[in-house]
Amino acid sequence: MLISALSVRGLRSILKFMHSSLILSGVVLSIAAASASVVGDVIGDERSVLDRMREPTFPAVEFLITDHGAVAGCDCSQAIASAIRACHAAGGGRVTIPAGTWRTGPVRLQSNVELHLREHATLTFDSEPAKYLPVVLTRFEGMDYMNYAPLILAVEQENIAVTGRGTLDGGASAEAWWPWKGKRGSGPSQKEARNRLVQQVADGVPPADRLYGDGHFMRPNFIQPQRCKGVLIEGVTIVNSPMWVIHPLLCTNVTVRGVTVKSLGPNNDGCNPESCRDVLIEDCLFETGDDCIAIKSGRNDDGRRVAVPSDNIVIRRCTMKDGHGGVTIGSEVSGDVRNVFVSDCRMDSPNLDRAFRFKSNAVRGGVIENVHFRDVTIGRVAKAVLGIEFDYDEGADGPHRPVLRNVSIERVTSASSGTAIDIGSFPAATITDIRIKDSTFRGVEGPGRMSHVGSLILENVAIEPAQKGKK
Repeated sequence: MLISALSVRGLRSILKFMHSSLILSGVVLSIAAASASVVGDVIGDERSVLDRMREPTFPAVEFLITDHGAVAGCDCSQAIASAIRACHAAGGGRVTIPAGTWRTGPVRLQSNVELHLREHATLTFDSEPAKYLPVVLTRFEGMDYMNYAPLILAVEQENIAVTGRGTLDGGASAEAWWPWKGKRGSGPSQKEARNRLVQQVADGVPPADRLYGDGHFMRPNFIQPQRCKGVLIEGVTIVNSPMWVIHPLLCTNVTVRGVTVKSLGPNNDGCNPESCRDVLIEDCLFETGDDCIAIKSGRNDDGRRVAVPSDNIVIRRCTMKDGHGGVTIGSEVSGDVRNVFVSDCRMDSPNLDRAFRFKSNAVRGGVIENVHFRDVTIGRVAKAVLGIEFDYDEGADGPHRPVLRNVSIERVTSASSGTAIDIGSFPAATITDIRIKDSTFRGVEGPGRMSHVGSLILENVAIEPAQKGKK
């Protein structure tokens, strides 16, 4: 590990923590000259992503679901489907959900259709699993299989959107969907089916033959566009998702803007772009039961079989509250992740574990490179500002070496954390060229691990221990 141009306070703090209990394994510690800044190149690369993106546009034609038979408080599934078909057949436009509470089963979007929720509109999804049959090809934690349909699905469509100032309610609760995680009591559990799916991936069973659905207790994701071009999700509030909330999969040109996600169930990640290219996530608020934003690219042999990285992702002006990580990359990164730009975000909650989180292992592998954080303001995080977990789950027990390289963290401040930097890895993995510059981490309660780090460069960094009795 290379520590470069540390502030005196930062150096003393690190040495104090090392003396007490910091775990050092496979690390060389030294002081060296300051490194050159990479901010200019980062901003240029980010701008090229934004300049390339184009938001979908729609004809100024409206299709009210009430004109297709929708009645507030009743099941409007057929009326919504009819409005979407009519809109698509007419060449596109807006399918509008008026103010009021409307119930539905799964919704399937088609090209050139904008699903729009007016202010004070709530679209509530039925929590009866049978409504989401027959099974469709979908994905669970980076693995392809046949299961319940996502609540909102689009497959190989172009120019689609979910917009408005209304609310999407997934209908999950302590009584519906969430108990299938299997953490409480002795009721239905996904554990057996999830383990079976992992084995089917390892055995090379074709995805179409991985049949689940009724009786297997595998929860669907909320919004899942698959292999789509030109996706916009804007303005809506999303609550009570069965599992992952916004999950673009193998998509290009995706914008998620001004969305509020408040969903505290198990595996309720806020936004998980997976194997996507050219993605903008901005001005959103996340309060989640798992990672706020988690970038993925497939798990194990499925990720390597599809072999599509997540590439060119811009995240800016977002607020992260509860969650396991503010911005996470992994753990399903077998298809690689590169070129991620995070700026001007705020993160603060005693229930937010980490601000920046990387995770993989020797089963999932994957290369993560060119990731840049700048101008991020952090209040309280419970565990670490920067967490790198290459010892996640299976850890070193596998043949696929995970790689993390070229990460910059600039102008980041934190007020309170369990530790500043926590890195757990193993000798065959690569963690190198991690740069932290012009940053201050205050209220640091204790040391983190520093295991098998190739190079960690700190320039003008202050790490200030917490005062006794304060968090």
